[in-house]
Amino acid sequence: MKPPLIVPTSTVSRNAVVLIATIAAGAAVYWLRDILTPLAMAIFLLIMIDGLKRWIEHRTPVPERWAGLSALIVVILGFLASIAIIVQGARGFFTQASEDTVLLGPRLDQILADTYRLFDMPGAPTASELIGRIDVSTYFATVAMQAQGAVTGAIFVMIYLGFLMASQSGFRRKLVGMFPDRGSRSEAMGVFQRVRGGVEGYLWVQAVTGVLICAVAWVLMRAVGLQNAEFWTFVIFVVGFIPVLGGAVAGLAPPLAALVQFESYWPALILLIGLQAILFISGNFLQPRMQGDNQNIDPVVVLLSLALWGHLWGVVGMFLSTPLAVMAMAVLAEFKGSRWMAILLSGDGEPYADEDESPPPKAKRGRVNPPQSAGR
Repeated sequence: MKPPLIVPTSTVSRNAVVLIATIAAGAAVYWLRDILTPLAMAIFLLIMIDGLKRWIEHRTPVPERWAGLSALIVVILGFLASIAIIVQGARGFFTQASEDTVLLGPRLDQILADTYRLFDMPGAPTASELIGRIDVSTYFATVAMQAQGAVTGAIFVMIYLGFLMASQSGFRRKLVGMFPDRGSRSEAMGVFQRVRGGVEGYLWVQAVTGVLICAVAWVLMRAVGLQNAEFWTFVIFVVGFIPVLGGAVAGLAPPLAALVQFESYWPALILLIGLQAILFISGNFLQPRMQGDNQNIDPVVVLLSLALWGHLWGVVGMFLSTPLAVMAMAVLAEFKGSRWMAILLSGDGEPYADEDESPPPKAKRGRVNPPQSAGR
């Protein structure tokens, strides 16, 4: 009889501790989401400010001493303007919808009747019957609470961002204190650089492709005469940072608005085909060429990260799901025991963008570090 496989006790204990720690960390992230989501968004904005600062230093004639302040002003104004545009645009959209209620009801009735007739289904309900089944007061109360939460969250994000920027000056001293050895410190900085590079690359690709998509989408919406075209254009840009779901919202929301606005179905059909074509070209040709090795993540991991962080942190988690996956892959790739997880997260089995960027073997670092320490 073949003897049973003996698993070392240390391995079992280590795996059990890792599993318990993972569950505890997930529970803490969920329970502390009201505190952690503004902090995560502030760190995200801090990375944006740092990247924009370096871009201003190298690509513009702005003096180096003013680059940081310029980047800070641009990012903060952009963040506040985004919230203002969404709030004002949503309010204008609902106000216009409420003013056009007299015309909206018959149009919805016609859409329902045509839909039922298309599928040979008798007894099409009216819009008033469907609306009567919905608790409108509860829905609007939920929307109002969400809007209030967004404003409160924005205030906390600004507070966290201010404290993070104030503590940024002591980051290098903290790094020296945590890693006295010069080799370990260099390795830690390499991890930080890879994390920052991955997040900045993701932001750059999404921003550039978002601007291009929005430019074409705005021309298309204005051509068919869609109301609130500017608001829908900004919505398309913002949701572009949410993987999978962002494309669905961008490709379906304006056609649905056109379906209600126009008596004919042709404007909605034109918008549906045009936006889907734009998103297809961007997602299959433009973004892959721009991404290169900056977002070397498996598509399944992107989907799972979206579902996980969306469940834990809501909309903010959806926005941050891909950057958080990039950070996790970069950190996991640095340790021998967790590198296999980084390989699974990567798209091509190489967690590093380039093999030359990967850290040298432990044995080589062990032979180099002692002379450096002795030299000091």
